Amino acid sequence: MSIAIIDYGSGNLRSVEKAFEKLGICSEITKDKTTIRNAKGIVLPGVGSFDAALHELRQGGLEIAIEEAIALSKPFLGICLGLQHLFEESEEGKQKGLGILEGKVKRFNFQNTPWNDLSIPHMGWNRLLIKHQAPIFDGVEDGSMVYFAHSYHGVPKDQTIIATKTDYGPEFVSAVWKDNLFGLQFHPEKSGDIGLRILNNFGRLCK
Repeated sequence: MSIAIIDYGSGNLRSVEKAFEKLGICSEITKDKTTIRNAKGIVLPGVGSFDAALHELRQGGLEIAIEEAIALSKPFLGICLGLQHLFEESEEGKQKGLGILEGKVKRFNFQNTPWNDLSIPHMGWNRLLIKHQAPIFDGVEDGSMVYFAHSYHGVPKDQTIIATKTDYGPEFVSAVWKDNLFGLQFHPEKSGDIGLRILNNFGRLCK
């Protein structure tokens, strides 16, 4: 088994698995810690509330499995809420995040700005502005369009881990990269050919 897709009762698990299937990449939805530990790569997807998803993740003992996988330098991909959980805290909830990345998750706030007519959540297609060419963006051109569905976004303390930004009003961080860890605020499994290319690049790192 190549890639473990962590099941903690939240998120679009099956759509991520189907995207890997389309690419011919072996993956498995699992909450088994041994399976996660033995996988060659880990994906933490997520759709839902910050606190509820973290509670389920911790109840299942999956926080330790995630920390171990990253410490062992296995390729790790957080998607949307799965990226937000990697930070220290979020304005959405009261629980502490996993704290693997320094920084905070903040809600879009356009009040008293030139962008106060923009809707929240940010839904739909928007462009990637590549800041650092992370390995999972091989073959992805600057300005490529991907699909978003979120009201919150991560603000990393370390600016060097920013892989891409996206402009929705002001620019926000839409992807991060630190060693073997990758995080995407957008949904690659819903982003057509560009998203499949990104997932395929991640799959290549897991061999």
